[in-house]
Amino acid sequence: MSPSSTFSLSRFGAIVVKEFIQMRRDRITFGMMVGIPLIQLVLFGFAINADPKHLPTVVLLADYGPHGRTLLHAIRNSNYFEFVRNVATEQEADEVLARGEAQFVVNIPPNFSRDVLRGERPAILIEADATDPAATSNAIGALRQLATTALTRDLTGPLAYLAGSESPINVHIHARYNPEGITQYNIVPGLMGVVLTMTMVMITGLAITRERERGTMENLLSMPTRPFEVMLGKVLPYILVGFIQVVLILLASHLLFNVPVYGNIPMLFVSALIFIVANLAMGITFSTLAQNQLQAVQLSFFFFLPSLLLSGFMFPFRGMPHWAQSIGEVLPLTHFLRIVRGIMLKGNGVEEVALQLWPIALFAVVVLAIGVKRYRQTLD
Repeated sequence: MSPSSTFSLSRFGAIVVKEFIQMRRDRITFGMMVGIPLIQLVLFGFAINADPKHLPTVVLLADYGPHGRTLLHAIRNSNYFEFVRNVATEQEADEVLARGEAQFVVNIPPNFSRDVLRGERPAILIEADATDPAATSNAIGALRQLATTALTRDLTGPLAYLAGSESPINVHIHARYNPEGITQYNIVPGLMGVVLTMTMVMITGLAITRERERGTMENLLSMPTRPFEVMLGKVLPYILVGFIQVVLILLASHLLFNVPVYGNIPMLFVSALIFIVANLAMGITFSTLAQNQLQAVQLSFFFFLPSLLLSGFMFPFRGMPHWAQSIGEVLPLTHFLRIVRGIMLKGNGVEEVALQLWPIALFAVVVLAIGVKRYRQTLD
């Protein structure tokens, strides 16, 4: 039997040591092995909350009687609602919901207190932004319970008969933009942003890193072209690929899932263009950090995972703690999801879209500037 046919601890140990040395040299891979589990632990342990509370709520109060104030106090004490402002008209309330500044509108009608004392069971109207049903379902359930208990302390003594087995008030829930609470109305439009984030960042990082690995980048740069022209030529085809993905998702959402489109489609394409550029800029920046295609994929995943979890696609955005929401506000996917859902489900116009579009444009400019600067340093 030859020595090589038997198991050798020395050879085995040498291979193990070699792998540890390679692992130490590949800092990006080592960082991914340590960083990804930590990110998942922190995000799922602290940031993810399927029961959001303190949801921003505006009040349309047309009756200043004692029972209206008691009801508002009970709603606020439920911890599901946080009153952020008062509105004077229905139109103002509609605008607040359309811009996404509030999740609920509490509408207390005129003569509410008088009608309670008369036993007429007046109705209050609760309007909810139901584009994400998971964000409103528990709060709506709590409201239905409050209808029977909120005025218990007020209706005592001679008024005790009003607090019988039947609720002294009616609660009408108006789920705006998604009355039936269809999950596909929330998920399918959001998939547009998720798919673009995953593919644009990864493909761009791979394309440029592949040129460097094969040694063809030097051939491109030896031609009478500037580095910026090379970069632009490399990423421009992927803008077309991104638009093809947008068209396919729009067609599938309408033909397969019957998701409505109430807004302006050209405005959606303009928003998608800026979002695609932002993700391509991120891919360019990653390509300047990665030494090979494996590292480019790892860096792309390092960006994609927080985008997926902190953007409000998988879990309600307002259910996350403030520090997680602050991180999510930096990510372009967060704003693009609001744009897509706003255009498709709410019929938002230029004013509402612009409020979410400028952070994506700012992100694209900053990241692209960093990527171009690092790209030139890499070439030098």
